[in-house]
Amino acid sequence: MQTVAIFVDIQNIYYTTRQGFNRNFDYNAFWAEVTANRKVVKAIAFATHRDDEKQKQFQNILRAIGFEVKLKPFIQRSDGTAKGDWDVGITLDVMEYAPQADIVVLASGDGDFDLLVQKLIDKHHVTVEVYGVEKLTAASLIHSASKYVPITERLLMK
Repeated sequence: MQTVAIFVDIQNIYYTTRQGFNRNFDYNAFWAEVTANRKVVKAIAFATHRDDEKQKQFQNILRAIGFEVKLKPFIQRSDGTAKGDWDVGITLDVMEYAPQADIVVLASGDGDFDLLVQKLIDKHHVTVEVYGVEKLTAASLIHSASKYVPITERLLMK
C-alpha cells in the first residue's frame, strides 16, 4: 500500500473555490479521494486563526476527518490589508514529512510552491499531486507537479 502525506493551504483553497465556483470545498470528498487505497503518514491543514465560533467548528470538522490543524494568527494591518501567509510553514512541514511518503498531496494554487514541488520530485523521488482550481492555479505549479488534479464539482459542497 502506498503512503501519502497531505498538506492543505486552507486560505488558498477557500478563496479560489469561492471565486471559481461560489461554493465551498468538500474536505470529506477530498479526503476520501486522496486516501483511497493509501496509508496516511501525515495530514496537515494550515489555517489562519480568527477567534470566531464558525472557524472553530470548521477546524474541529477538519480534525475529525483526520487532519492536524495548524493555526497562524490573522493579522489585520492598519491600511486594511490582511496577512495570514503559511508558505514557509507549509514548505517546512512538507520537507519534513515527504521522505516518509510515496506520494505528497498539496492542495493549493499558489505558484510559490512550484520550487518546493520540483525539489520533492528531484530530491525525494516522490510523486506530487497538486489539487487546485484550474483557472486560479499558477501554471508553474501545474507544470511542476507529477500530477495536477483540478478541483471540480466532485470536490465541492452541494
